[in-house]
Amino acid sequence: MDIESRQGSKGDSMAAAAAASEVSVDWRGRPCDHLKHGGMKAAVFVLGIQAFEMMAIAAVGNNLITYVFGEMHFPLSQAANIVTNFIGTVFLLSLLGGFLSDSYLGSFWTMLIFGFVELSGFILLAVQAHLPQLRPPPCDMMAAAAACEEAGGVKAGIFFGALYLVAVGSGCLKPNIIAHGADQFRRGGGGDARRLSTYFNAAYFSFCVGELVALTVLVWVQTRSGMDVGFGVSAAAMAVGLASLVAGVAFYRNKPPQGSIFTPIAKVFVAAVTKRKQVCPSTATVQAIASVTAHEMSVNPTNIRHINKFRFLDKACVKAQDGPGGGASSAGKESPWRLCTPAEVEQVKVLLCVVPIFACTIVFNTILAQLQTFSVQQGSAMDTRLAASFHVPPASLQAIPYVMLVALVPAYEAAFVPAMRRLTGVATGITPLQRIGVGLFAVTFSMVAAALVEARRRHAAADGGRLLSIFWIAPQFLVFGLSEMFTAVGLIEFFYKQSLAGMQAFLTSMTYCSYSFGFYLSSVLVSLVNRVTSTAADGDGGWLANNDLNKDRLDLFCWLLAGLSILNFFNYLFWARWYSMSVETVQVAGVRTGGEQDDQKDTSEC
Repeated sequence: MDIESRQGSKGDSMAAAAAASEVSVDWRGRPCDHLKHGGMKAAVFVLGIQAFEMMAIAAVGNNLITYVFGEMHFPLSQAANIVTNFIGTVFLLSLLGGFLSDSYLGSFWTMLIFGFVELSGFILLAVQAHLPQLRPPPCDMMAAAAACEEAGGVKAGIFFGALYLVAVGSGCLKPNIIAHGADQFRRGGGGDARRLSTYFNAAYFSFCVGELVALTVLVWVQTRSGMDVGFGVSAAAMAVGLASLVAGVAFYRNKPPQGSIFTPIAKVFVAAVTKRKQVCPSTATVQAIASVTAHEMSVNPTNIRHINKFRFLDKACVKAQDGPGGGASSAGKESPWRLCTPAEVEQVKVLLCVVPIFACTIVFNTILAQLQTFSVQQGSAMDTRLAASFHVPPASLQAIPYVMLVALVPAYEAAFVPAMRRLTGVATGITPLQRIGVGLFAVTFSMVAAALVEARRRHAAADGGRLLSIFWIAPQFLVFGLSEMFTAVGLIEFFYKQSLAGMQAFLTSMTYCSYSFGFYLSSVLVSLVNRVTSTAADGDGGWLANNDLNKDRLDLFCWLLAGLSILNFFNYLFWARWYSMSVETVQVAGVRTGGEQDDQKDTSEC
């Protein structure tokens, strides 16, 4: 990871150079005025929809298992899977949102359209929760002899329809919030990397504020006034977020869509396969290749990140030769499907190289899924009294890390980043890859804390039915919140900075796709663990097969996740070093640009 830190300034320089050459327009399609458009004055409206949308979706997602289990009467393990599949779908659909934004709609219109789709889902959920005829008859799922009617037919159809309207809307919205806000800072000039990094921290701060309000005020409203009122408040929060988005329309720098982002990727593979018998160019000739043809010079000449892996793809930007003589083809200009630009080739290489980094964050998000499902049920089996007449909603425990982070995120930006900048010479203090690594290591201790507390809770329950205070599970949420501050922001910044113009939203959506695979992996692990342990336990149901945590072995499941997490951390170290050693920068057409370059030490060697 020390190698990647030496390259951080180069990546920032290239991002600034690419940004300087982008064409941005205002809401009327006219070229932007850098004095009027963009900057934090525009990003603050995007931060508004970030906070209110997160407030709305978090209030639903983090307490959804209570509604699915208690009112729709799905068994506990199935309810947990419904929640994780829903959240996984939200994040998986971020790929669709990123694609539509970069290719056809632009980030603003994508957010506006799918924001209203999400709003309609919240309204439908509120209607179902309010009308008794759209839900199964009331029944206590915790009663030993209860035979509760599970939601089915039209009732289940309405529920899942509303739930997945929210999923589609939120999924397509999320990557564009981050990308559109970051686009307000993609200009050349000194300090650009610092401003962009500050924006990412500000976006995470607004995320924390939204989560905090959702997990305290909104979850309390759901618990006290009913889920119908809670869903209605989520709909109101979403409406306020959309109003914030629209209010900033006159200040935005908008990146016009550039057609299908998959076409250039397909061209690279087609050209490389077509020219598979060509001699692969050496690294030393990349600069010369970049200026061979007028087709290639259609890309603005700047620094190009060169990946020294997947060398066979370099053949896609080599002109066809006539044969043994080695002369240039006399057939005229080659088709774009046979001759690609170096920038197109390198972008495809970047996409391939970031896949292992992406994969290493999946286990991290599996732990997040556990905290949003079984840890909520864990809290329900504990003493929730804060005072004689006040009980803490179990879902509100997830607010604990965000209380801490609301203070820590500004401190990170104000104190940690400047201190580390002086030590490392990197504009952002530590590089995105280093930031991800810190979070992946720390999250292991969240599951260690969860396992220890659950073992103690089960022992207390077996010893005369004593209940531990619900605040015993606070440490697992605190540790996870701290690790998320490093991993989540580092991952978003890393993916955003890898993209060339026209792919920012799609690359950012890969961050959310990691959440999706993490939640899907959680569902797979729950089912797999139940199957394996039920066989080993002579049909006793498995670690997580009962609706009673006193009979389940959630502590062993947490130890399993802790083991997977530490193995995943060492796997990440390998791939982070592999990525760092794969990247170098070559100077094209003698142009050296980028504001952060002046602030950094020379990093000409890999």
